[in-house]
Amino acid sequence: MPPRGADPSHAIDMAKKLKGLVTALNITDGSRAVMRMSSLAVSKLLIEAGIEPILQLACRDRNRIALQADLLGASALGIKNVLCLTGDPVRVGDQPKAKPVNDYEAVRLIKQVTALNNAQDPVSGVLPEGGTNFFPGAAADPNCKSISGLRSRLEKKQEAGARFLQTQMVMDSAVLENFCSEIAKPLQLPVLAGVFLLKSARNAMFINRVVPGACIPDSIIQRLKDAPDPSSEGISIAAEQVKNYLNVTQGVHIMAIKAEDKIPEILDQAGIN
Repeated sequence: MPPRGADPSHAIDMAKKLKGLVTALNITDGSRAVMRMSSLAVSKLLIEAGIEPILQLACRDRNRIALQADLLGASALGIKNVLCLTGDPVRVGDQPKAKPVNDYEAVRLIKQVTALNNAQDPVSGVLPEGGTNFFPGAAADPNCKSISGLRSRLEKKQEAGARFLQTQMVMDSAVLENFCSEIAKPLQLPVLAGVFLLKSARNAMFINRVVPGACIPDSIIQRLKDAPDPSSEGISIAAEQVKNYLNVTQGVHIMAIKAEDKIPEILDQAGIN
């Protein structure tokens, strides 16, 4: 998570503790419609620290010209991975009077990345100073109640040029297995399954209430309630999910909001060294 301020030192220090333990780090772009430092800037700082970033790029705050400019800039800075997102609506953030742009949404952004990779000028012809070389990804929610709607949306993302899928948090192995077998595998898209670090039963209930698509089962909430140390129990739950999900997917995306220092313990418990 980029800092809410101009000093990136804490975020970079947290990232350095994960160097060598993970393949790459996701850098959020105004997640939950809350102001933070540019994901582009933090991604460049991680490259300088020898850490591979996944640049998250959301459509909410930029028109197509700004998105195109940021993509060209990201390529020039050596950023290779980009996760294309529509972006959380402004109303869920802490500045609800901000004006959303939404000139593009995720599918059109992926198409734009693909076009720039092919050195296609957005107006006409070929980019005179050359194209990009991005590895574009897309978000997916295996908990979506409409499997046909989810399949249709992901087919469009795959056709637009998506090369991998990164899911929202998944709390049920059966849901993930069904998603992979019914949608991701036929589309030949590798999956990074979302694993969310829960801190307490109260934290889990809050997420169920405010995060769209969140579906933390009562059994996990009860397990956190009964635990003498809910924080440690949350780490154990995440480790179990990492271990189980890696039997189904090509990777996992661990979301440990403001607790990135717990990721090494999650990996250790999951048997990943």
